[in-house]
This record gives sequence, C-alpha cells and structure tokens, in this order.
Amino acid sequence: MRKEEKAQVIEGFEAVLEQTPDFYIADISGLNADDTSSLRRACFEKDIKLVVVKNTLFRKALQNKENEEIANLYPTLVGPSAIMFTTVPNAPAKLIKEFGAKTGKPALKAAYLQECSYIGEDKLATLISIKSKEELIGDVIGLLQSPVKNVISGLKANSADLVAGLVKTLSEKE
Repeated sequence: MRKEEKAQVIEGFEAVLEQTPDFYIADISGLNADDTSSLRRACFEKDIKLVVVKNTLFRKALQNKENEEIANLYPTLVGPSAIMFTTVPNAPAKLIKEFGAKTGKPALKAAYLQECSYIGEDKLATLISIKSKEELIGDVIGLLQSPVKNVISGLKANSADLVAGLVKTLSEKE
C-alpha cells in the first residue's frame, strides 16, 4: 500500500470516528466464510459497521484524537482486529455475546464508549448493561413521572372522600 493510500485510509477512519465515536475492537480470526458472512449480516441488521483494519493505520487515526482514554486501547491493537462502530453503545456487546455463544468468536479485545475505555473480555457483561442516552432519558422521565402518577391516582381513588374532606375543612375555617 502506497503512502497516499494509507493517508486516505487514516482519513476515512477519522471521518467515521467523528460520526460514530463509540467503537469496539474485536478478534474475528478463525471464523470461516459462512460465520463471517453471518456476523456481517447480523451487524448490518443492528446498524453496526464492521470493518477489518490494519492495526497501525487505525492506531494513527486514533492518535490524531489525542485522548488519554483512547491511548489505553493501543496495546489491544495487536493481531487480527475488527472494529465495530456503533451509535447504540451496548448493541455490539450483545451481538458479541450472542454470536460468541454459537461460534466462540468474535472475542472482545476492547471498547471505547461514551469517552471511557474498557479493556478485556471480562468487561463484556459491563458493556451489555450500559444504557444508551435515550434509555437513560426514558428512565429519568419515568422516575420524575412516578410521584405525579401516585398523586393523581390517589386523587382519583379517593375523590369522593377528598371532596367531602375539603368541603368540611373549608366550612370549618369560615
């Protein structure tokens, strides 16, 4: 590969990292053609972009981001590597677990999600439990609505007694 081609590949990775900053580094070596095709299809269905990379070129694209958390990932960029770019933080982790149960691969090397690095296969359970921004917002809204729902249901359940109590209290004040 010529120097100009390498520069284009690095620029391509940088552009993808700008659009989808969350990614997983996985080892898919040892998968046969059918399993690799199934993995790519599953990634496509879950809106995950799977790219097999040259480690040195991907490292150079990451070095341009100048981030200490990303620097923690450099030691994992050895051997065959595939990058899973995602907009849903836990989707690749679920896919790796599901697909890995059948074939033994892909194996998680590392992940960079929400500006934090996760290194090692043992972090897979943690990555599966990470919620997306939309899920967190939904949880917060649910928590905020809970007290209001309790007050409204209390008012509906005891509305006759409440009205009588309010009338009695107001008549006593006069």
